[in-house]
Amino acid sequence: MMDENCIFCRIATGEIPAHFVYQDDDLMVIMDINPLAPGHCLLIPNYHTKYLHELPLNYGEKIGKFLILITKALDTENYNVLQNNGKLAHQDIPHVHFHIIPKPGKDEGLGLRMPGKQASSESLGELANEIKEKLNTLL
Repeated sequence: MMDENCIFCRIATGEIPAHFVYQDDDLMVIMDINPLAPGHCLLIPNYHTKYLHELPLNYGEKIGKFLILITKALDTENYNVLQNNGKLAHQDIPHVHFHIIPKPGKDEGLGLRMPGKQASSESLGELANEIKEKLNTLL
């Protein structure tokens, strides 16, 4: 499934040039044109959908495999794998994709601040049970 207005779909079809690390019928890995650090890659399924949860399940194994292989090929111990879904979650391009970002030093790579909030054991348990019930209906 492709979208002629999507930059990633246009890259996949060769309409827009990119520096490919890998490409097949299911996915491509390209160099990010605005890298946070040398080696910053994007893993992009060729199936056009905005959200990760909209991908067909059969993509999961291949995506996981290539995330592992690319991190090994980058030959770095420190890296981030980032995937955003929706504008509020900082997704700029509405086509599911994964950033693989080396972290070679304190001032290079992904800068991140994750302001966690205190949660009670009771509220965590309740939420875990809700998610578990929904997951069981999906399995």
